[in-house]
Amino acid sequence: MSDDKMKFENSWGNQTRAESYSRLEFPNTYYLAYRDLPEIIARHVTVNRAVDFGCGTGRSTRFLKRLGFDVTGIDISQDMLDIAKKFDISGNYQLVTNGNYEHLGVGQFDLVQCIFTFDNIPGWENRTNILKGLGKLLNRTGKILCLDSTPELYTNEWASFTTKEFPENLNAKTGDIVRDIMLDIDDRRPVEDIFWTVADYHKLFNLAGLAIEATFKPLGHENEPFEWISEKAIAPWMIFVLKKDIT
Repeated sequence: MSDDKMKFENSWGNQTRAESYSRLEFPNTYYLAYRDLPEIIARHVTVNRAVDFGCGTGRSTRFLKRLGFDVTGIDISQDMLDIAKKFDISGNYQLVTNGNYEHLGVGQFDLVQCIFTFDNIPGWENRTNILKGLGKLLNRTGKILCLDSTPELYTNEWASFTTKEFPENLNAKTGDIVRDIMLDIDDRRPVEDIFWTVADYHKLFNLAGLAIEATFKPLGHENEPFEWISEKAIAPWMIFVLKKDIT
């Protein structure tokens, strides 16, 4: 499906669903998204000034604050930011437009965090321009941490998701809309995401002038207090640590 023919609507733009999502913390499959981040960040990021890109209702921003970061949450949705401020009255949340972040401070940040954000951004050109804009925020040793769904998330069953109602996901190509149903909230309407292969993520980063420093695909462990379904054998999430490509 080509970008210009795709009619994608961000599921989290719905106020009711956003409110429900904002109260989740890190249950079930989502636990694997966040479990290893403190260690990954400690290993790859120095100092503590951060931007949380696509912060939405602020869950990921609050996570960074608990790690001791001085963090600015940014999003293109004022409705989302209003919810974030309800949960984090003292937090710094700013409305932005896609690709325009220089007012935050060029070369001033140690970390730009993007959690699940690119699952909801269509288009090669759009994604590339956004990543280029975020790269400008990094200081000399700064990193972008990009966490998104693996392609396998949309074709397996999980503690937090079901995809069995959407067999068309099996044939998805980069840029296509894929669907799943979240099991951790009461709203069981399908969630729409943008499918992207790992190889095309690599190509995307190259187009944006970024290099991959490390990649992680967390798996569930036997001793964890969750009823894993596919999580012990198949990674639902992939975490890229990116730096400016100076070659």
